[in-house]
Amino acid sequence: MNDQETSVARSGAAEASLPAPEPSLWSELRDAVRGTGADYTKIPLRRAVFLLAVPMVLELVLESTFAVADIFFVGKLGPSAVATVGLTESYLFLLYSIAMGLSMAVTAVVARRIGEHKPGEAAVTAVQAILVALLASVPFTVAGIVYARELLQLMGADAWTLEHGVGYMQWMLGGNAVILLLFVINAIFRGAGDAAIAMRVLWVANGLNIVLDPILIFGLGPIPAMGVEGAAIATNIGRGVGVAMQLWLLFRGGRHIRVAASQLVVRGATMLNIVRTSLGGIGQMIVATTSWIFMLRIIATLGSEAVAGATITIRIMMFTLMPAWGMSNAAATLVGQNLGADEPGRAEAAVWQIGWYNMAFTLAVSVLFFFFHDQIVALFTDDPAVIAIGAEWLRILSYSYFVYGWWMVAVQAFNGAGDTATPTWINVVFFWLIQIPLSYLLAINLDWQHSGVFWAVFISETAVGLFTLWLFSRGRWKTSVV
Repeated sequence: MNDQETSVARSGAAEASLPAPEPSLWSELRDAVRGTGADYTKIPLRRAVFLLAVPMVLELVLESTFAVADIFFVGKLGPSAVATVGLTESYLFLLYSIAMGLSMAVTAVVARRIGEHKPGEAAVTAVQAILVALLASVPFTVAGIVYARELLQLMGADAWTLEHGVGYMQWMLGGNAVILLLFVINAIFRGAGDAAIAMRVLWVANGLNIVLDPILIFGLGPIPAMGVEGAAIATNIGRGVGVAMQLWLLFRGGRHIRVAASQLVVRGATMLNIVRTSLGGIGQMIVATTSWIFMLRIIATLGSEAVAGATITIRIMMFTLMPAWGMSNAAATLVGQNLGADEPGRAEAAVWQIGWYNMAFTLAVSVLFFFFHDQIVALFTDDPAVIAIGAEWLRILSYSYFVYGWWMVAVQAFNGAGDTATPTWINVVFFWLIQIPLSYLLAINLDWQHSGVFWAVFISETAVGLFTLWLFSRGRWKTSVV
């Protein structure tokens, strides 16, 4: 070999020994949106967080956009129409608690199986989770269709709501199966690491909702104006299309999970494991959501304007917290998969990293709430009384909104590990034993009206957030088995 050949060979060897260049931000963003087959227990932690968090945040951003768009259009019908949505959602909160509890369990179990490199077992889990969701939807369907008027009366609905809002509740509760399936199947994709698929499904479902909402509420051409009931029909159509898309993708196969025809069987032991693991998640959500029901019942005694103001504020909270929930869902997946891969230290590091991101985001939102609370609520209504009530709650929220970011990540860390019981007991103490009695004391006994409820929420939820984060730091969740 001559000197030139030797030089070229040495140069080639030197280039081969150099580390691969870091991928650009654009290429990472493209991979996050498209989805990758990356092993989230092996790649650099910062990249794993980015690849999972981006699609999960984008997924829930549109979900929250729909929630705000929905109340924006319904708000044009007046405070009683908004109150109809709020009172119906007090029951949907119970459904959401089951959906989210099941989702927590499904994410934890699927993530653990993927971390253990058992994709076949993960697929079997997916099938059993879908069957459990369908069975859970039946009681809500019957209650919503048959007892809609009685359920609204129980919540103190006014005459307008009892005349015009019954159809809304029948559609929302009667069609609850699509809500449960949308939650649970997306939880399957998230647990497997196919967060990009879950994102695309919700984008289609909620995008369709947003388009159909004004058409069905106000009418267009031959389509009659259906009022508040049109909003419910739009929601069911959008979510139904989303579920059909989910099932097609699940059987077609994602990058990390695919259900084969041979796996369409009933596995009692696997279903029992899902139900057992989900009981804590369902419990923690039921505790939290029933506290909202009691608070809305207290607010309902103060008039439709108070209910409308609270409903608008809750939707704004949903809108601003959904991105933070997206990042928290990434934490649940990373905790589950890394515990499955016997990497508890990496699981904990992921939670702290995502927690700092969440705090920065919610702190920025709290600044907007503090300075622009009136203007934000005024986007959804022109009723001065409703604006004043909603704006007051946003201002109170701004004082400690950053705590929500840490709370959500810590809770999802417990859930991702399969320890759903610990957050349940925390919620029992802070919501049932503190928030509900304190709301009644301040709002009714001390006659603070709606302000009493808002300050009770501030005190209890700030305290529960800080306590949950402290408990997470003790590390017992690392020993959970699912």
